[in-house]
Amino acid sequence: MSAMDPVTGHEVSTSDRPRLARHVRLTFSRARQRHVLLHPETVVVLNGSGAAIVELCDGERTVAQIGAELSARYHEVRCDEVRQFLTRLVARRCVEVGDG
Repeated sequence: MSAMDPVTGHEVSTSDRPRLARHVRLTFSRARQRHVLLHPETVVVLNGSGAAIVELCDGERTVAQIGAELSARYHEVRCDEVRQFLTRLVARRCVEVGDG
């Protein structure tokens, strides 16, 4: 299954190095008791695994490295699911990707 952003046509690959977009901030919402991405005029509520992925998006680690680190922590983490999640965040302009 392809993980392609329908807007930009960008398919997040395992060699991409995701990072939060400059205008997006990851924070913990005490009211929601969840991590959220604060984006101008938008709040994206993250579940636990989504927050764990985003916390590792530093622009240095590749998607493959993020998947491997999460798999070591939680077991049974599939890199393809990480790619699909990040592709959705790229489409929402919350995450930007660069390659090595």
